[in-house]
Amino acid sequence: MGGATAEDLSGMKMFVQPERVYLHVDAVDLRKSINGLVLIVEQQLLLSPFIDALFIFSNKKRDKLKILYWDKTCFALSYKRLEKHRFKWPQGIEDKQMVLTEQQLQWLLGGFDIIDHPPLQYRSVGL
Repeated sequence: MGGATAEDLSGMKMFVQPERVYLHVDAVDLRKSINGLVLIVEQQLLLSPFIDALFIFSNKKRDKLKILYWDKTCFALSYKRLEKHRFKWPQGIEDKQMVLTEQQLQWLLGGFDIIDHPPLQYRSVGL
């Protein structure tokens, strides 16, 4: 995401410009707070929680998200809860994690599917 601005990502203000965004594919008990999520990053994703990255976690129902970030002085934790819908979570992913682009993060936070977008096929500019 290197050149991303600190803009509103589908209702969530992000004040950081992380190099990467990691999506934890499996459901997580979101009663976990910062320390519990840091352990998941270290032990399941096998990553350092101190890198310049966002780590995204969801509950089993996929109606809640937590986003963990190290800002070089402390951990920050964002929480988003949907009242009536669910986040479109990727299916059939065998890895524990998935690296998202800035666009995929915006799609996820906006309620759109992040991997099943069919490619657009244009035949004429005049259409």
